[in-house]
Amino acid sequence: MSLVSVSAAFPAFFSRELHAVNNKRADITTIGILIAVQVSIKVINPFTFSNPGYGLGLIFVHMDKTYFPVIIIGGGPIGLACGIEAQKAGLKYLILEKGCLVNSLYNYPVNMTFFSTSERLEISGVPFVSNNAKPTRPEALEYYRRVATSYDVNIHLFEKVDSVSRRDPGSGSQKQFTPEFTVATIKTSYTADYIIVATGFYDIPYLLNVPGEDLPKVSHYYKDPHYYAFRKVIVVGAMNSAVDAALETWRKGAEVTMVIRGSQIGERVKYWVRPDIINRIKEGSIKVYFNSTVKAIRETEVDIDTPEGSITLANDAVLAMTGYQPNLAFLRSMGIDLSADEIMSPVIDEHTHETNVKNIFLAGVICGGMNTHRLFIENSREHAQKIIDAIKSR
Repeated sequence: MSLVSVSAAFPAFFSRELHAVNNKRADITTIGILIAVQVSIKVINPFTFSNPGYGLGLIFVHMDKTYFPVIIIGGGPIGLACGIEAQKAGLKYLILEKGCLVNSLYNYPVNMTFFSTSERLEISGVPFVSNNAKPTRPEALEYYRRVATSYDVNIHLFEKVDSVSRRDPGSGSQKQFTPEFTVATIKTSYTADYIIVATGFYDIPYLLNVPGEDLPKVSHYYKDPHYYAFRKVIVVGAMNSAVDAALETWRKGAEVTMVIRGSQIGERVKYWVRPDIINRIKEGSIKVYFNSTVKAIRETEVDIDTPEGSITLANDAVLAMTGYQPNLAFLRSMGIDLSADEIMSPVIDEHTHETNVKNIFLAGVICGGMNTHRLFIENSREHAQKIIDAIKSR
């Protein structure tokens, strides 16, 4: 039987396998067989082997170790969930993370306790058992390491993504086997058909924009209280991060002053912590200036604008716990539209989480734009399944 008759005898097989090739899911052996058949029956001209969109170009695409059908940007809990769902679906994927595993969680204060209970932080069906109902940072780090190990996730750590560019679609069918996107990192470049962005919001702090903010004694991240023992510390902010920093450093012997732009401690502060900070302020253990802002920072002093006028305080360290924002500029660089209001929510399909740029999806808190208090691990875990279901259907 000739190859032509084989092709004629099994049209369903060739149709199915060619569809797999088009979707970058075909086995390399199958691709090679299909090419041999195509050349023999003159479906394509051997001359087109020089064109990367045809013939052996298919093999080059699939043998390329820098090609992945799905690339996920961000190795936090939701990025991990997306990778694991892709793995379950049989899709080759790569997670790119600019820092360590679950980098944002790693940068939380060392003594932090989560607001959510452990089962609400679970992903991919792996149980999260903690000593108390609300887990601590060390317990969460251990849990997500266990998840990554259990599924042997394909993740590159400390590899920051610099850009994502889309290929020129060109014309005709020559480009049909060329990966859709090029992802450039600080180390190399990759190609992919689908991009999932799960970058969270903990990377860019809101700046005070005052003189002296760049001094070494100023930090927008708080880790451990011991470093501030017996020092004069100013904590800027009124939400969870600021309150935790103020209480913990005070308990380690720091002389703590809080500078708060509003008139009270934030109402979203953890319910078991808020009474503690209010009582420490009332008893005078922690000094606070409400309706006030930092005006300037110097090596040994800080100027503060208060309702009673400007004052200068002796100071050794400033913890500017003023909140964080997502990297929306990165989304814009990929052509993703944002809403015209102050929230700047990315435009996505709520059913698939696909953006206005075809085959680019968003997962996790980044979907909320500047509204970083709407989405958490517990209510964005489902994004992974929605996205992978959408990709599988294509």
